[in-house]
This record gives sequence, structure tokens and C-alpha cells, in this order.
Amino acid sequence: MRRDLQIQTADGSARAAMFRPDAAPAGKALRGVILYMDAIGFRAAMAGMAQRLADAGHVVLLPDLFYRFGDYGPFTGASFGDDAARGQIMTMLRETSQEMTKRDTAAFLAALDAETVEGPIGVVGYCMGGGRALTAAAAYPDRIGAAASFHGGNLASDAPDSPHLLADRIKGRVYVGCAGVDTSFPPEQSARLAEALRRAEVDHIIENYVGMAHGWAVPDHTVYDEAGAERHWTRLLTFFAEALA
Repeated sequence: MRRDLQIQTADGSARAAMFRPDAAPAGKALRGVILYMDAIGFRAAMAGMAQRLADAGHVVLLPDLFYRFGDYGPFTGASFGDDAARGQIMTMLRETSQEMTKRDTAAFLAALDAETVEGPIGVVGYCMGGGRALTAAAAYPDRIGAAASFHGGNLASDAPDSPHLLADRIKGRVYVGCAGVDTSFPPEQSARLAEALRRAEVDHIIENYVGMAHGWAVPDHTVYDEAGAERHWTRLLTFFAEALA
């Protein structure tokens, strides 16, 4: 069940969608989850993933991280083949900083609070959203009990806002699913992230999905892989069931 809404942030009004199970078991406490979109933006493919996550027993908030740019798209994974669309996507990606999304997340958490969810919050992100999920876990450690990233890019880069630099602030559990070959998260970054999380004594898993390309878990990507996507769903649902219990 989907409900569209506008969320007031420090920088404006972000469109978003809230998802609940279509058939929630009576008496079962629902956990809240924020789904951070990939760089292709707010669209039907992300909404479908949010609903599937909701039907597993969660209240899921899908916010538009690019709301500062007004109307755009909608794009799909195939939009990268169009020069104009690719240019717009990359501009929005470059100009939506980690700091912006970190500030926005305070409002996203408040929106979930209004849904009377119980217990710690989970966050999951894809592509650019993967870094946002880890940053959120560090920025709101007393609220976020589980953070997952799938084909997240630049999780342990040389940038001053690289998520791995925040590892010592994370209290929740972390799961990172890597594409087998991904120039945005090469092996040296994976090793750097693993070291940072281990030194910070964060309960974590970093898993390599051999043969998968960046974007494999999202159904409207040209590199979507059904078997790999189903493996990702198994890992994600198990992770949240354990970490948010």
C-alpha cells in the first residue's frame, strides 16, 4: 500500500512515498526502513522495490533525494545511453552532497516516527544511496540499527566525506553487497572499508557478488540480473530480520 507525501526538510519540500504491507499480520510490530534511491532517481522501479520490502513486514519510506532540482525524468537505467539524460543525472548526482542527504535524513526519520513504527530503523541504499545509508548510520547512531548498501559507489574513497571515515560513529550492523567488477568501488576501497569497520568494531559483512555488474539488483537497469537480484533480496531481508529484531 503506497501513500505519496511531501516531507519538509531544512532545504525545502521533498516528495516521497510511504509503503506499508498490503496484508500486514495482525498484532505484528512493524520496523521502519528508509530506502535511499540510486542515481537514476525517484521512479517506478524504486517504488516496486520499496513495496516488496514493505510486504516483508516493514514500513518503508522512499524519498526523492533530488528534490532540490524540481521535476526531472523519469529516467531508467537505459537513460545513461542518452547524452542529455545522462548529463542531467550526473549534474544532480554531483550537486546532491552527502551532507545534504544527512540533513534530510532527520526529516525522513521524523516522517517514519509519525507512522508509529517500533524499534530501531533500517536503511538501505543502491548506487549513490549506498553511501547515504552508511553516512546516515553514522549520523544517527542511536536511531539506525542496520545499514545496507548494494553496489554502493565510493564508500571508501579519498574524498573528505567518504563514508568509511565515519565508521567509528556507527553503532548498528552493516551489510555491503559489492558488484563483482565495479569501478566505483574497486577492491582497494573494499579493503579500506573493511579495515575501517573492523577497527571501529562494527558488526559487518562485505560480500562480493561475482559476475554481477553495478546496478544488478534494480529491475530497470540494463545490467539487471534476476538470480543476483533474488540473492540480494534473501540477504537484505535476513539482515533486517536479524538486526532489527
